[in-house]
Amino acid sequence: MSYFSTWFPALSEAQLDKLEQLQQLYKEWNARINVVSRQDIENLNERHILHSLAIAAYFDFKPGSQILDLGTGGGFPGIPLAIFFPDTSFKLVDGTGKKIKVVQEVANALNLSNVEPIHSRAEELKRTGQFDFIVSRAVAPLADLMQWSQHLLKRKHIHAYPNGLIALKGGNLQTEIAALPGNAHNYVEVMPIKDKFNLPFFDEKWVVYTQG
Repeated sequence: MSYFSTWFPALSEAQLDKLEQLQQLYKEWNARINVVSRQDIENLNERHILHSLAIAAYFDFKPGSQILDLGTGGGFPGIPLAIFFPDTSFKLVDGTGKKIKVVQEVANALNLSNVEPIHSRAEELKRTGQFDFIVSRAVAPLADLMQWSQHLLKRKHIHAYPNGLIALKGGNLQTEIAALPGNAHNYVEVMPIKDKFNLPFFDEKWVVYTQG
């Protein structure tokens, strides 16, 4: 039985197989290019892959939608989400070239045709109105993420939640939410990951949605 089928019993064998392959792929790449801390590489399934899939536990991306992973690092949360949503397109952006190389190699190894790695800094993305949602994991404060990405969101909404930012965050978020510009703090929803994955690692960890 797959580690991930405990929480996502509806995933296909092919999807579960790809998720299971990630640990070995990242171990091999981490030996050459340090993209995950040594402590975390031994706990990759929980601390990186399952953590990334917390977004999928709360949000259902429709086929054909476009998602941007801002500051993806070695591919989180974008790679696990791309496996989970094979009919959704993911652009994974990071300013560090060696990390984007790992993203490309992992995507190639798993034949993830819905993943496009992009070597760029978040604030350098100029083209407007491309994405339904921006996802991000421990990259920057919410206010910065919104400033960098708000112009990238499509105006037309096709999901239950209006287009916006979905960030994986930890700790007390009151100050971060209060720092959002204007009345944006009125359009924030904080979702406890512990409600979906009852494991100690997810204490004080959240999926945070901010309407764009």
